[in-house]
Amino acid sequence: MVCPRRALQAAVACLAITGVGARAAEDLAVLTPEEKGSGPDEIVRQYLRGLVHEALDRRQAEYEKVRTPWAIAVWQEEMRRFFLRQLGGFPERSPLAARVVEGRDFPDYRLEKVIYQSRPQFYVTALLYLPKSKPPYPGVLLPCGHSSNGKASEAYQRASILLAKNGIAVLCPDPVGQGERYQILGDGGRPPQAPTGEHMIAGVAPIPLGRNLAASMIWDEIRGIDYLVSRPEIDPARIGCTGNSGGGNRTSYLMALDERIVAAAPGCFLTTTRRKNESPGPGDAEQNIHAQIAAGMDHADYVLMRAPKPTLILAATHDFVPIEGAWENFREAKRWYSLLGFAERVDLIEADEKHGFTRPLRIAATRWMRRWLLGVDDAVTEGEFPVLSDAELQCTPEGQVLLLPGARSLFDFYAEEAERLAAERRRKWETSDREELLEEVRLLAGIRRLADIERPKCESRGRVERSGETGVRAGYHTEKLVIKPAEGVLLPALVFEPDAASAGACLYLHGEGKHVDAAAGGPIERLVLAGNTVLAVDLSGCGETRVTAWRYRGAASWLGTAAAEFFIAYMLDKSFVGMRAEDVLVCGRFLAERCGAERVDVVAVGEAGPAALHAVALEPQIFATLTLRRSLESWSGACRTRETKNVLMQTVHAALTVYDLPELVSVVGPRRIKVEEPIDAAGEPLP
Repeated sequence: MVCPRRALQAAVACLAITGVGARAAEDLAVLTPEEKGSGPDEIVRQYLRGLVHEALDRRQAEYEKVRTPWAIAVWQEEMRRFFLRQLGGFPERSPLAARVVEGRDFPDYRLEKVIYQSRPQFYVTALLYLPKSKPPYPGVLLPCGHSSNGKASEAYQRASILLAKNGIAVLCPDPVGQGERYQILGDGGRPPQAPTGEHMIAGVAPIPLGRNLAASMIWDEIRGIDYLVSRPEIDPARIGCTGNSGGGNRTSYLMALDERIVAAAPGCFLTTTRRKNESPGPGDAEQNIHAQIAAGMDHADYVLMRAPKPTLILAATHDFVPIEGAWENFREAKRWYSLLGFAERVDLIEADEKHGFTRPLRIAATRWMRRWLLGVDDAVTEGEFPVLSDAELQCTPEGQVLLLPGARSLFDFYAEEAERLAAERRRKWETSDREELLEEVRLLAGIRRLADIERPKCESRGRVERSGETGVRAGYHTEKLVIKPAEGVLLPALVFEPDAASAGACLYLHGEGKHVDAAAGGPIERLVLAGNTVLAVDLSGCGETRVTAWRYRGAASWLGTAAAEFFIAYMLDKSFVGMRAEDVLVCGRFLAERCGAERVDVVAVGEAGPAALHAVALEPQIFATLTLRRSLESWSGACRTRETKNVLMQTVHAALTVYDLPELVSVVGPRRIKVEEPIDAAGEPLP
């Protein structure tokens, strides 16, 4: 007699890898048009939207409780600590090794090209604009928005020159991924990505390290302030910061974290998370801080963290950044500034313009800096003046810092950090209690114990009968199901049951959807004809609930189509790995109970792999074996890969501080797991 378990394992081992065509997907659809709403995107999006609104409502209720200066001070300290922790902290200060490459005098300002090192061999190119008036001058840091030419953008030149002509020195550095600081170079030393694309790609690796791309960008600019205050012409007690768009984002971060910034004017960024997530959607990787929504850190809090220091919100009427949110932000800030006795120190200007550091906003920022850094409150006009070409403002010989001898990139630091954490993990897994480590895995990934997860609601949506080429019934039947683990969570599923007694139970999970291997003659059918009941499920965001790229479309081939949903979940302190692992747990238990099976085997293909691996490692009592096919091999590999492929949805924040996927493979054990055709972080098969 053949052992049922061995029969199932043999069937799994000989499955073909090929998928199916459009017919199977149409035949096997489960959800109704009403459930899909305007499209499958809406199922996951609406679920996350509800969680966002609940969290921000809680944040608003907490804001309303703060009624005294003492309560404000306590709140500010707690929020700053949270912010720094979520960024992953900053490096130790090292020598700037700054040098002026070239200086050039103009009638009413002096321009110097500067290169400094924010970390050893990590070069920052910058332009320093100095007034022609008598020093010492106030100094303003001007972070760039997403201009491909960075500091050479006309708008940032004009803003810097206007400030210099009005008695204020300005340092305008290139951010990573812009100007002369691209971190990915193609043929001929040219960057293959636009700034937003590179920021998104470079923002993947820091996530499993427990860091954020923002930390590197902020540190570059904190060191820029270090350089400003090191110059004898600059008064270190009179430092300001202003920037637009992505520069407005980093101005908001810097003004909240760096106590040296006296006056700030962030432009075309501050709104509310509630409004921004709806349209245009989450920002680039550096603009999404892990767990910020869950912890109640909204856009207004960047202003509130620095109250009552002078802050001007620069906004535009026709911006894609919601103007309504800017005013809501301002109202919250005005109340706290008033409570502290300095209502005049916070203001908002709304320019009747589109998104950009337009002339009205440049003038407003200059006047604000003159008021608070020079003690002069007068009208400012910009007038006409020439700007320079990209070539004239180039600081490096070949136009890119990575072409300098010995230069290091962000990816070098990521790889170095990954190696350090790998050594720490080896020691930890050799010496620590395994159950305690698995509890840390649960917490990081956000996976509840199965015993704490309610049994799902389940609805039958009818049967599918299938016959062979001769017209004879196939020997099994298929039932369509919708499994509902929680309000707003829909898992379309298919149960394939043999007509004869079942020999085993298999949970089949495909990252592209349950239909892919479900065609007649395909892998699932062969499992069923071997006598096994198979439950094929679309995990959250897969198959019928798969999200199409409505944000970050240009980077979808690297990030996957659901990057916006990933970052919304990320800000909610949720991982898709964790949410999907809970789907696996719920469905595994459901299948075991339906079949009366002691344990369930799992086949997970592609993007479903990491979630299934977590579920089986954490709840071995309901799972017998796990087959991983074309599954991501490790997160450490993502830290060594410049352009990852569909890794984002499969990451867990700070996972590498405790575990990597191979550690979970080891937990499951070689007798229970089979890994077929693993892939690296670039999406390529491993040997």
